Amino acid sequence: MTTQQLTLFPSQPLDPSEITRRTALGATLELFAAHLKREGKSEHTIKAFLGDMALLAEKYGSDAVLGTFTTGVLNEFLHWMEVERGVPCSRKTYARRVTTLKVYFKWLHSLGALASDPARALIQRSGPAPLSDALTPRQIQDCLHAARRMRRGDDEDYRPEFIFRLLVETGIKKGETANLCLEDIDRSNPQRPVMLIRHKAHNIYKERRIEFSPELLALYDRYRLQYTPKKEVFTCTTRNLEYILTDIGTEAGIPFKLSFENLRWTMAVRDYRAGIDEEAIRDKLGLSRPSWYETSTKIRQLVEQQLREEGGI
Repeated sequence: MTTQQLTLFPSQPLDPSEITRRTALGATLELFAAHLKREGKSEHTIKAFLGDMALLAEKYGSDAVLGTFTTGVLNEFLHWMEVERGVPCSRKTYARRVTTLKVYFKWLHSLGALASDPARALIQRSGPAPLSDALTPRQIQDCLHAARRMRRGDDEDYRPEFIFRLLVETGIKKGETANLCLEDIDRSNPQRPVMLIRHKAHNIYKERRIEFSPELLALYDRYRLQYTPKKEVFTCTTRNLEYILTDIGTEAGIPFKLSFENLRWTMAVRDYRAGIDEEAIRDKLGLSRPSWYETSTKIRQLVEQQLREEGGI
């Protein structure tokens, strides 16, 4: 996401003095970059800081107003970024992102745009990131049973089981789920159906192909008959899908809240335990080889943790 894309807002402030708590996050980033330049920051540092801010916009939306960012929200963001996002975050990167938040919100506070600085209480900590949550094979089955018990009126509702199985089998992200279209499902070989995931990064369009099971394809067909989507596969918002995942986890007695992020980790752990080649898992997740190094370490740790709990090692 480029700075230009983040700052195209109808009420774009032209001067820092025009920023208020009702200003959109994305509408401040060009002025923030100019502030950093005046402070003598290098081009490399400015680029890194803006990248960190783009990540905040990815989580909450570039149109989120500044007044919504409390200390609690920022801590939630740091947890998501480090543990749930499914992309490796080294201690060095984590520390820089905390610094970015502190610099950005201190600047807003100094302008009078915010009455208090929500990033001031953020703690720089040392040590590796905690492991994410991932479902065990037994918990996956419990969730499937729970999803099948959900109703749409008097009829069985196929959407809960479909979204759950889709994420556990493919590990696609929330944004990728939202953008998934009917035309992205290739059923030319019903025994080896394929899902095409397209996304744009740094003005370059990329795509990856993810095979999924014939059973999921059959469930997809039942879901389509019930919901009759026209273009996008899902006819509701990702927020509604998150509510469905939460309900599934609660009904199944899962001790943590189900999310797109921990189901992405569940997919990776499930595939690893099934003996799937690590390179195939990396491709499925859409990660670069440098990113895969830390991710694969965490996947192995999660597998070892599950096996210990099951008494396997």
